[in-house]
Amino acid sequence: SLLTDPRSLAHQNPSPPRGDPQIAPSSAPSSPLFQPSPSLTLQLAPPSPHPATPFSRAAMAASNQDALIAELQRKVAELETTVKQREMQYYAARDSRAMVCHTGDPCFPEGGIPASYAKTIIQDYHHMDSNERLNTSSYVNVVFEPEEAAVAQLGMGINIADQTVYPVTFKVHDHVVNMMANLWHCPPSDVFNEMGVHAGAGTVGSTEACLLAGLALKFRWRRWYAAKHNLSHDEVRKVYPNIVMSDMYQAAWEKLFKYMDIEPRLCKSSYKSMILDPSEAEKLIDDKTIGVVCIMGNHYSGHYDPVEDVCGFLPLPAFLGLFLRYFHVLTPPDCSPLRKVNEMLTRVNKEKGFQVGIHVDGASGGFVAPFQPEMHDVKWDFRSENVLSISASGHKFGESVCGTGWVVWRQREDLSEHVAISVTYLGGNADSYTLNFSRPASGILVQFYKILRLGRYGYTSKVANQMQTTIAIRNGLRSMKLNGKDRFVLLDDGDSGCLPVVTAMLNPALNLPYDDIDLQHAIADEHWYVSGYSMQYHCPMAEEITPLFTDIDGEQTMFRIVVKSNLTMEMGISLVEVIGRAVAWLDQHIGDDEDAPAAQPSITIKDDRAVSGGKMKGGAPSLKFRRTTTAAPGGPDFGTRTSLGFARMSRQGSGAFRTKHGHQAC
Repeated sequence: SLLTDPRSLAHQNPSPPRGDPQIAPSSAPSSPLFQPSPSLTLQLAPPSPHPATPFSRAAMAASNQDALIAELQRKVAELETTVKQREMQYYAARDSRAMVCHTGDPCFPEGGIPASYAKTIIQDYHHMDSNERLNTSSYVNVVFEPEEAAVAQLGMGINIADQTVYPVTFKVHDHVVNMMANLWHCPPSDVFNEMGVHAGAGTVGSTEACLLAGLALKFRWRRWYAAKHNLSHDEVRKVYPNIVMSDMYQAAWEKLFKYMDIEPRLCKSSYKSMILDPSEAEKLIDDKTIGVVCIMGNHYSGHYDPVEDVCGFLPLPAFLGLFLRYFHVLTPPDCSPLRKVNEMLTRVNKEKGFQVGIHVDGASGGFVAPFQPEMHDVKWDFRSENVLSISASGHKFGESVCGTGWVVWRQREDLSEHVAISVTYLGGNADSYTLNFSRPASGILVQFYKILRLGRYGYTSKVANQMQTTIAIRNGLRSMKLNGKDRFVLLDDGDSGCLPVVTAMLNPALNLPYDDIDLQHAIADEHWYVSGYSMQYHCPMAEEITPLFTDIDGEQTMFRIVVKSNLTMEMGISLVEVIGRAVAWLDQHIGDDEDAPAAQPSITIKDDRAVSGGKMKGGAPSLKFRRTTTAAPGGPDFGTRTSLGFARMSRQGSGAFRTKHGHQAC
C-alpha cells in the first residue's frame, strides 16, 4: 500500500510520536552495478529536546508526511527504472558503465545483477586475455568436447572427499588410479591384492602429487635414518634431509623445499643436453638423501632424464646398434651404462648401505612416453626397481581439465602409508592421501572420460600428431637463414623420445641487436603467445639469480613452443610464418648500424629497460634494451618484469616503437 498510495501511512498514523521512523538517506555506492534493489531504509528519528505541543506535533506530522511521500515517489521511480534497465541488453543498460575490477575502492557489492549480466562481464574480461588456443607457453589443455564439458559440470557438484555419499564416484577414482598404475607398469602389491586398488590418488594437479611423493620419501628416509643411527623420534626430526634433482625442476618442487623443510641438491646440466647427469647426481648423495627425482620431460626443452635406457634416438636393430657403437659411429651419451640413474642407485645403495629411491616427475611425460613406440622398451617407470613413485599432470598431455593430477606408489608399505589417512565408511576401510580434503570430482571424471574416449590407440595417435607438428615447426625454424647462417639454434631433444616441444634460441653467432624476449613480443602482435626467457633461475639455496647451465651465460635467452593437441599441423605452419614475419620486422626496425643518419637525438625511456646505442635502419634511433632481470622462483625468467607487468613492445607502424606503458619513439 505504501508503494501504491503513500498517503495511507499518514492516515494510519497522523500524529507520529517522538522516535517515529524516518526515511534514511541511502549510503550505497554511486555505481549502478553496486546499488541494491530499491527498498525503504528506516531509522528512528532522534527525540525532540523539548516536549512537543499539539501544534508542533501537527506541523511535524505534515512535514514528515510530505517528506515520506517524496522519498517513496523517488524510490518507486528508481524501481521502475531499474526494472526497465534489467530487461535491456547488457550493453544498453547502465550496469555496463560500471568499473567492476578497475575501481579504486573495491568493495563487496550490496545488490546483485541478472545472471546474463554477470556472465557477460566475465566473458568480456576473458576476451581481454590472450587467446588460450594460441598460447604455446603453457602445457595445460584448453579444448573440451561438449560431452566432456557436461561431465566436468556434473563433477562440480560432487565432493570426492565424501566417500560415504559418493561411493560409486570414488570407485571411478580408484579405477582411474588402477589404469594409471597399469600404464606405468606398477606391479601388484599386497594392498592391491587386499583392496583391489593400487596405492595412489587423484590430486589437484601434479604439484600436490609431487608434494605427497616427496613427503612419503621423507618419512621413509626418517624411519631408516633413525634405525641406522639409533635416534629417537624427536632426535631424528632435527636432522635436515635433502633431495637430488636437476636444476631444471618445475616450480612445484620449490614448495616441497620450503614447506616440507627439505634441502634441494641441484645438478647443473649443459644447454646442449638439458638432462640429469647420473655421475653428477651421485656426488650429491649421502645418508641424508631421501631420493632422486628424474624428470620425464623438463618444461624447458622436453628432454627425458635417463632413468633407464633413455637414449633420445630412434631404436635400431640390435646388430646394427652394436656395430655403430663398436666403431664409435653412434654413441649417444645418454645410453652409457654409467649414466643411468637406476643402475647408479643400485650400485650406491649396495656399496654404502643406503636405500635411496627414485621419484619420476612425469608431469608432462607421464601421458606421452607410454604412447611413443620408441619408448616402449625403455624402463623409465616401475619396471626399474628403484622407481618408488610416479606423478603426472592429467590436465597437460593427459587432456583433462585444469587441476587434475595423479600419483602412484610402488606399494603402500613404507611409502604411501606415511601420508595415508585411514577413512572408515560403509563398513570398509579406504586411504585418503590428499593434502586438502574437499574438492570437486570434475578432474577425475573428465580424466575417466578422456581415457574411455581415446584409449591407448587414441592417445598414441594424438601424440604422433603432436610430434609431427613439432617436426614441421622445427624444420621451419631450420630453414630460416640470415647472412648465410642459421637464424636459430635448436635446443630441444629432436624428433622422438621426448616431449612435443620445440625449444630454440636466436643464433648468438649473428650478434643480433634483439633477443628471444623481443621476438616473443613481436610474435604476440599476431596474437600468438610464445614464451621467451633467460637461461637463469632463482636458486632456492643461494636466494639469488643463478645461471641455469654450466656452459652458457645466464643472460642468454631462448624460447619454447609447447605443441598441445589443439596445435594442428596447419596452425603450426602458420606459427612458423608468423615467426618469419616477426624476425623480418625486427631486422628492419632494430639494428646496430652506427653509420645510419639519426633523425632525432637519443631517447631515454624511464622504465626498467635502459636504452643503449644503435640506429634504426630507417634513420630513427633504435631501442636496444638492457634488461633488469627478475626470475620466477624455481622457474625461468619469463621476460622482463616491471611493477606494472610485462614490458611489452608492439609495432605502431613502420617508424614507431611502443612499450606497453605508452612510451614511444618515432
